[in-house]
Amino acid sequence: MMRRLPRERPAEPPRGYQLAHPVLAEDCGRIGFAGITTGGAQPYGVVDEARCQYGRRHRAPALRCDCGFSCLHTFAQALALARSGTHRRAAILEIAVLGPYIRFERGMRHARQRVRVARIAPCGCGRPPEIFVDAGWGRTGWRVLSGSCGDCAAGHGQVSFEDFVRIGGGRLRVLPGHRDTEPAHPGPEAVGGRRDARR
Repeated sequence: MMRRLPRERPAEPPRGYQLAHPVLAEDCGRIGFAGITTGGAQPYGVVDEARCQYGRRHRAPALRCDCGFSCLHTFAQALALARSGTHRRAAILEIAVLGPYIRFERGMRHARQRVRVARIAPCGCGRPPEIFVDAGWGRTGWRVLSGSCGDCAAGHGQVSFEDFVRIGGGRLRVLPGHRDTEPAHPGPEAVGGRRDARR
């Protein structure tokens, strides 16, 4: 007989970390993020709800399906993944897990989430990013953005971190560069983010 794990009742929404590419809609009226996994073809918003990418009618996350948002438990896990050759240009997102979730050894699959902090990858030259530029690829209706220093951004389509936050509704913080350790609280260099007691 299978034993069920006790149901969790956290006092506040759990936090997790995921990798994604910042995106801007072609009409410049919306921002979002394109994940690095199967569901990455459909960008998601700062606050969003998962849907089964296989078109099944169940609610995500389902036990017998791999649908739903996914995140890692720790910043260190996300940083190690970001440093792999495939995902060096992706941002590290800190998210609040909302709604039902399934916990695994290294992370969770969950129904809803809110992106709290986006840590933007360093410029291709290695310097801290100062602005977004068009990465040269995208999804249907969306342009992928990557972080760039001021010098390397010259001659490219540019979007400031401030404008990115503003288009997203102001509840997001943007931090330049991946760090070796996770700061307890975003410092003064963080862009955007309203103080909000709601999770």
